[in-house]
Amino acid sequence: MKSARATGGRPGPPSGYAMLPWLLLGLGSFSNLVQGETPNPWFGGIGLLVFNSLYVSVVFRSFDQKARDSRATRWTLVVMGLMTFGLGAAYGGSWLLFLPLFGLSCGSVLRGRALALVGVPLTVAAAGVAAYHDGWDAIGVAYGTFLSMMVTAAILTLSETVVQLRDTRQELARSAVERERLRFSRDLHDLLGHTLSVIVVKAEAARRVAPRDLDAALEQVCDIESVGRQALTEVREAVTGYREGSLATDLDRARSALAAAGIEPVVRQSGPPLEPRAEVLLGWVVREAVTNVVRHSAATRCLITIDGSPERVRLTVTDDGAGAAVRTGPAGGSGGSVPYGGTGLKGLTERLAAAGGSLEAGQVTGATPDAPGQGFRVTAVLPADAASAAGHPLDAAYPGW
Repeated sequence: MKSARATGGRPGPPSGYAMLPWLLLGLGSFSNLVQGETPNPWFGGIGLLVFNSLYVSVVFRSFDQKARDSRATRWTLVVMGLMTFGLGAAYGGSWLLFLPLFGLSCGSVLRGRALALVGVPLTVAAAGVAAYHDGWDAIGVAYGTFLSMMVTAAILTLSETVVQLRDTRQELARSAVERERLRFSRDLHDLLGHTLSVIVVKAEAARRVAPRDLDAALEQVCDIESVGRQALTEVREAVTGYREGSLATDLDRARSALAAAGIEPVVRQSGPPLEPRAEVLLGWVVREAVTNVVRHSAATRCLITIDGSPERVRLTVTDDGAGAAVRTGPAGGSGGSVPYGGTGLKGLTERLAAAGGSLEAGQVTGATPDAPGQGFRVTAVLPADAASAAGHPLDAAYPGW
């Protein structure tokens, strides 16, 4: 068995070494050979050596599932059985103890239906051979053969199940950590990306208007303070995984951010009220799409449309800006570029797919009614019954919930 120290203080699963002490049952036969009490000692000695070798091979192979299920192991077990019954029938006495040893070997290799098919015939055959030599006293040998086979199979099956459950628990724990990391990274990206973009836009607006309209500049500064405070609250909620979104709030912020960036916001909403889960998901889409419009589009107008129906709800965010599938802009003032369809849209696609929805983004012609040129559109579609697709209304928005 594995050391307790190597397995965190707990004994590890059994191995072939745990089965070797049972070979001590053959000491009586070995003693008969040494004392010259066995007829044809060369035959007995070779038989004893072959039996022990086959036993060691079988029990060690039984702890490797691939080797245990191989045809070579089954044939080795067959040869071992022939040797066992041959020695038992030829000599009797202490040689009959090889029958329980053979039962133990069968229990270490066979499982389920195969064990049931072999167990009864093996027990009957062992009883017959033992009865030939010892009469009614052979009941102990037959019982020992059956018991050693069944108990060994039960213990090893239980041990394998425990190991599998332990591995499964560790895998589930790793998966839970990975899902939580993914949720946290998505939330921080979507929250801070949008919030910092709004703060930067409003700070630029305050700087532009301050020389000629101090009150307007102060209003922008107040908005920055409000957005910053709300961002702190949302980050705390994202850390604990209990953030609940409001589409109306996200639309209000989108209007404010677009207006501060000099982009005309147009919001059109129709259809029945949305489920909380749909509001959360569409709120993320509004945040990401508007953030990209502000940062990368150089647009003058942005149209946000929400159409609901009994079957599905559709959200589109369309601008009349650059219109390229990948837009570039300043990356933190470092002179680099930021792709429009980067981590944010990829994360949104995964969020919506988990709720049975979809996300598409790309270039369009005639982006808005009064701007027939190029533009860019983000379209999100959710089924109307998305809220009932999982146990909790926020499961899709927060995979680590």
